[in-house]
Amino acid sequence: MKFRLATIVVGLMLCSAAPGQTIKIQIVGREVWKPVTLTIIGPIVNPNADPNPFRDCRLTVIFENGGNRVLVPGYLGSDLQWHAHLLPDRPGIWSYEVNFRSGPDIALSDDLKAGHPMAGDGLKGTHTVIANEQQTSGLLRHVGGRYLQFAGNDKYFIKAGADSPENFLAYAGFDGTYRIGKPQKRQGESFTDHLHHYKPHRNDFVRGPAWNGDNSVNILGAIEYLASAGVNSVYMLTMNVDGDGKDVWPWIKPDVRDRFDTTKLAQWNDLFTFMNDRGIALHIVTQEQENDQLLDGGELGPLRKLYYRELIARFAHHPMLFWNLGEENTNTTAQQKAFAEYIRKLDPYNHPIVIHTFPNQKQKVYEPLLGFDGIDGPSLQIGNMKHTHAQTLEWINRSAEAGRPWVVCLDEIGPADTGVKPDSVDPDHDDVRRYALWGNLMAGGAGVEWYFGYKYPNNDLNCEDFRSRENMWKQTKIAVDFFQRHLPFVDMQSHDELTTSKDDYCFALVGEVYAVYLPPRRTTSLTLPAGRFSVKWFDPRQGGEHQSGSIRSLDGPGELPLGEPPTDADRDWVVLIERDQP
Repeated sequence: MKFRLATIVVGLMLCSAAPGQTIKIQIVGREVWKPVTLTIIGPIVNPNADPNPFRDCRLTVIFENGGNRVLVPGYLGSDLQWHAHLLPDRPGIWSYEVNFRSGPDIALSDDLKAGHPMAGDGLKGTHTVIANEQQTSGLLRHVGGRYLQFAGNDKYFIKAGADSPENFLAYAGFDGTYRIGKPQKRQGESFTDHLHHYKPHRNDFVRGPAWNGDNSVNILGAIEYLASAGVNSVYMLTMNVDGDGKDVWPWIKPDVRDRFDTTKLAQWNDLFTFMNDRGIALHIVTQEQENDQLLDGGELGPLRKLYYRELIARFAHHPMLFWNLGEENTNTTAQQKAFAEYIRKLDPYNHPIVIHTFPNQKQKVYEPLLGFDGIDGPSLQIGNMKHTHAQTLEWINRSAEAGRPWVVCLDEIGPADTGVKPDSVDPDHDDVRRYALWGNLMAGGAGVEWYFGYKYPNNDLNCEDFRSRENMWKQTKIAVDFFQRHLPFVDMQSHDELTTSKDDYCFALVGEVYAVYLPPRRTTSLTLPAGRFSVKWFDPRQGGEHQSGSIRSLDGPGELPLGEPPTDADRDWVVLIERDQP
C-alpha cells in the first residue's frame, strides 16, 4: 500500500503531544470500496488516563471528493494511536481535514467546534483513490426496495446466514474474553460451560493466522468453512453482559462501560475483515432482551452513545454490515427511533438498520416503525415456521403501503428449543426447507439465518462445529443460487392467487416468468396470459440442472395444469415457467 505523510509541530494538548513533538498523518489504502485508513502518529496514548480518552477526546476526519462530504468518526487503536477509516465510493483526489477535539464528554457531541483543539486539529491534505480492478462488490445498502444491493456492481443480495451461536465472538483466542459466572441454562438444554474454540474447523483454515499466531486459526477456519458452504451472513452479539452467554463485551471490563478494550476490538476487526473478504456479512446485534435496559436505563444516554460511536468508528468501514438494534427488543418505540436516528447520523456509510422482537410482539414493535426512515426492515423471529410465508408477506405489504418498503429477513424459527436441528437428528430438514426457506423467498423475502435452539449439541450458545447443519447450508445455497441465476427476483412479487392449489407458493413477473413451489404430492394449475411458455422443473433438495416433467410447454391464455414432476412425486419441487422468446 502507498501512503502519504504530513507533519505538524504542536504544543501540549490533552491526550496528545508534548511541546516540540512531531505529529504525523499517515494514510494507507487507495482503492475504491476498500478501507483508506488515516492514522495520527504521535505520542502513545494511555487508555486508562484521566481525562478519559474515549469520552474526553474525539477524532472526526472530514473527507471530500466532488461535492461528496463524508464525516468519519475515529477511535483509539490497539497501537494507542488514533485512526479513522474512509470507505471511498469513487476514484479521484479526496481532500481531508482533521477535526481533533478535547473536553468533558466531547465524544458525545456532534458539534465540530465544541471543546478545544488537540494536536493535529485542522490539518489538511489530499489522498488519491484509484479504481478497484477486482470489481469489488462494494457497500451493501438499502435502496428502497425489498432487497439490499451492492453499490459496486449493482447486484442484489439474498441472505443465507448463520444465526447461531449468538455469542459467536465469545472465542477463547480473543484477548480479554472470559465468562462472567454461569450462562443461562434452560430445561433440557445441551449444556457446555466454556468459551468457543471451534476446534473442528482447525483444518479448514489454510491461509495463515491474522492475530495472536495460532490462536486465530480455529475461528478463521470456521469462517472458511461457512463461506465454502455458501453462508453469506453471521449473526453476532457485541454485548451480552447480563444476557444468556455472559461472555461478550467491548470494554476493558464488563462493568467499566466507558473504556474500551483496544486489543480485543482490533482482533474483532481482523476477523471482520476476513469475513467480508470471503463474502460474509456482519450482522451486528448490539444488545439482547436481557440487557436492553443496561445502558442508561434503556435511554439514549452517554454510555449508549459512546457504545454506538465506538462500534461505528471501528467497524462501519466494512462494506457488508447491518446493524440490529437488539434481539427480542423491549425498548420503547421512542427509544428505538432515537437509537436508529443516532446510528444513522453517525454512520458515514448508512448501513442498513434492523430490529428483532419476540414472535408475539410484532404488531407492538413493528407497526409503530412502519414508514420510519431509520429502520430498513424487521429481523423476524417466528415461533411456528409454517407462518413464515404469511408473515413475510404481511410486513412486505404493510411497509410498502406505509411508503418505505422493508427488507424482510427470517432470522429465527421455533420451536425455541430446537430451531434448525442437527443433521444427525433431522437429516433432510423437510419442514424447514418448505415452510421457512422457500416460504420466505417465495413471498419476496430477502433471505434467512438459521438459529440452532438449545436442546441439541452445537446449539445457540455452545456451537463448535458448523458442519452439524451441513445439509441445511447446502439446501439454503441451492435456493439462493436458483433465485440469483434463474429469476429476475427484484421485479417479481408473490402471486399465490394465480395457482389452484391452496398450499403452494407462486412468485411471478406476470406475463413473463413464474416460479411455483409445490409441496410433496401436489399438482396445480397456473393462470397464464396469451402466449407460449416453457415448463421446467427444479429439485430444491439436491439442486442440479432443470428437468422436464410431463408437460414441457403451455399455450395461454387460461388456467393450465403444470403436469407431473420428472420423478419423486412424493417430494417437493419448484416449477419454472418462462415466456418463450420470439
